[in-house]
Amino acid sequence: MSLLGRERVELKTLEQVRVMRRAGLVVADMLAAVRAAARPGRTTSDLDDAARAVLAHAGATSNFLGYHGFPATVCASVNDEVIHGIPGPRVLEAGDVVSIDAGAVVDGWHGDSAITFVLGADGALPLGSPEADPAVDDLVRATEAALWAGIAALAPRGRLGDVGRAVDTAVEVAAAATGRAFGIVEEYVGHGIGTAMHQPPDVLNYATSSRGIPLKVGMCLAVEPMVTLGSGETRELADGWTVVTQDGSLAAHWEHTVAILDDGISVLTAPDGGAERLAALGVDVVRLD
Repeated sequence: MSLLGRERVELKTLEQVRVMRRAGLVVADMLAAVRAAARPGRTTSDLDDAARAVLAHAGATSNFLGYHGFPATVCASVNDEVIHGIPGPRVLEAGDVVSIDAGAVVDGWHGDSAITFVLGADGALPLGSPEADPAVDDLVRATEAALWAGIAALAPRGRLGDVGRAVDTAVEVAAAATGRAFGIVEEYVGHGIGTAMHQPPDVLNYATSSRGIPLKVGMCLAVEPMVTLGSGETRELADGWTVVTQDGSLAAHWEHTVAILDDGISVLTAPDGGAERLAALGVDVVRLD
């Protein structure tokens, strides 16, 4: 492991990335378990329990629980809640937009990922389900597409600003295709990750005039666009954690941890390393398992 530049960006060896891959697969299992557990009538605390059981089985620890005092294993944000929702007694209902952000630590190395789904009568709905409100389905699809566009922008190993431009462009394309007015949340961004959950550099979800730092082999980055069905402006609730949209519009959040390697990129929190989604964007991935 080495450090790069004034921001002290942590560069990982391949062996260290492989440990992060183990953490990433635990996170993927956590999110799958939460998605499977989600039903109308269950609480966000029930979802936290499902994630915690996966951690215990894997012998991993949560990087969220206790982080600056955060009281739960995952973040569960519903409807107009963008991020950092605290699991608790809130009862889920059909039609809810549920965003789950989860993380795990294995042998001191971190993984971090997030998904958004719409809750149907019998559980989480697949994208494109006729049971989902079309506008909400468009929102979730647009945010996930923006995530993969941002990840694909890492492959040419250009500059960090390429990620924000790719996310911004993908949201604009989705807005034009659907006729929706999407907003990109700019106050909260992606980040470096490795021996800590949040490290330099910041990974923006929007285009700026700055090209950003050069992308280097050994960087591990969490790309995480947050998109709304209205304004991108947010506010924090009195609990000191939950971030909601200022205008009450619905929000979606997707995230993956990605490693830049000698031969390409690998999505450490995707079970297939990102192969399927990135192939559609003309990007090959490095398989670590």
